[in-house]
Amino acid sequence: MDGKIKTDRGQVRSTNEDAGAILINEHEQALAIVADGMGGHQAGEVASQLAVQLAREAWENAERFVTPMEAEIWLKKMIDKMNEEILQQSKENELLEGMGTTVVMTICAFEFVTVAHVGDSRCYLLTGEKFDQITEDHSLVNELIRTGEISKEEAEKHPQKNVLLRAVGTDHQAKADVRTLIWEEDDLLLLCSDGLTNKISDEELEHYLREMKDVDQVANGLIEEANKRGGEDNITISIVRNRPIGKVGDE
Repeated sequence: MDGKIKTDRGQVRSTNEDAGAILINEHEQALAIVADGMGGHQAGEVASQLAVQLAREAWENAERFVTPMEAEIWLKKMIDKMNEEILQQSKENELLEGMGTTVVMTICAFEFVTVAHVGDSRCYLLTGEKFDQITEDHSLVNELIRTGEISKEEAEKHPQKNVLLRAVGTDHQAKADVRTLIWEEDDLLLLCSDGLTNKISDEELEHYLREMKDVDQVANGLIEEANKRGGEDNITISIVRNRPIGKVGDE
């Protein structure tokens, strides 16, 4: 696997409540994660970093994933553990009360990729023919779009655009959506927080991914463009390319 993780505070906020990582196990399978925290007193930063830390610790002991079912079970258990730990810490520390985080997380094997998500951080898949958003935002405006009450254009300026219907650590259960897709060599996976997708359209994302072959160049270019357009939110990007050995890290 070849990948790049990059996170940026943006142009307005004083802290970065996003976190992310790309981790490779001894079997050359990758775990990619992006988390976008929420909560006052920098509690969102605590929640997102805790989610990534828990994933990192669990991945160190994970066995090779042979089937999609194994990957799906692992991701569901991981989301449950994150939810339990974040909820517990928010109860024990009043400064962290009400904190939570979005999570989008993938297990990338050469034959398949399994995706789990809660919230509005997204995952996209670029193949030779298509560019698809493979997660569906757990947000109020997306539900209004889905039921036909508003259009996508109206959603862009909706006053409750940032209202989430699901998050990790805010309720006793985190309802993750999990799915597996087949991907081929050189296909690209993009995980990102809404600090990117609120500024750059899907068409522009596809253009960047197809035109820029180097994953570092893609990540840096997208963050630079989001910041040029205001950068009101934190921005985190994780890109994984399905190819043999590459050195990746985390932020």
